[in-house]
Amino acid sequence: MTDSGGGTGPAAPRRRGRPPRAAAETGPGTRERILAAARTEFSDRGYDKTSMRGIAKAAGVDAALVHHYFGTKDEVFAAAIEVDFEPALTVDAVLGDSLDGVGERLARHFLAIWENPATRTPLIAVIRSALTHDAAAKVLRGFVLRRLLERVAGDLQVPDPRFRAELAASHMMGIVIMRYVLEVEPLASAPAERIVEMVAPTLQRYLTDPG
Repeated sequence: MTDSGGGTGPAAPRRRGRPPRAAAETGPGTRERILAAARTEFSDRGYDKTSMRGIAKAAGVDAALVHHYFGTKDEVFAAAIEVDFEPALTVDAVLGDSLDGVGERLARHFLAIWENPATRTPLIAVIRSALTHDAAAKVLRGFVLRRLLERVAGDLQVPDPRFRAELAASHMMGIVIMRYVLEVEPLASAPAERIVEMVAPTLQRYLTDPG
C-alpha cells in the first residue's frame, strides 16, 4: 500500500531477535577477552555472585558468546583456573628427567605461582570460592585431579601413586591456605625459599619412598 504522497508504503515490520553482532564482539581475541573478564569477575565477586551475564557485560559481548565459547559457568571457572596454573606449573618441568629432586621442583614451581601477584590475586579468590561453594570446590578438585595429580601419579613407579600425589597436593594446598589466604604468621612472611627447603623432603618422601 502506498501513501498519497507517492511513497513506497510503510516500512517493513521490525524483525524480532538479537541485533547483529558487532565485529568487535566476534573478532580475533574475543575468547581471550571473555576469559580475562571472567577472571576479574570471579576475583572481585567470588564464584557465587559471578554470572554469565555479568562476565559478558564486563567483556563487552553478548551473553550468548560466553556460552558459545565456554558452555557453562563451571567451565568458565575451570578455564580461569587453567590460565593461572598452566603457564607456571607444567607437569613435565616438575617431573624432570628423573624423580630425583621432584619434591623440591614441585614445591618451587607451586610456590612460584602464588608468589607472583598477577596469579596470586585471582587464585586466592578461587580458593575462597572453593571453601564456601560446592560447585566451585568441585571444579577446582576436578582440575587438580585431572590436570595435575593424575599426570604426576602416572609417572611414579611406587605403590599407591594416586594416594601419594594427593598427599603431596594436600600438603601444598594447606600451605597456600595458611600463608596466602589466612596469612598466619610467621608462615605468611617467611621467605619462599625457606618454605621450599622445609617442605621438599616431605614431598619427596610422599612421591618416591618405596615404603
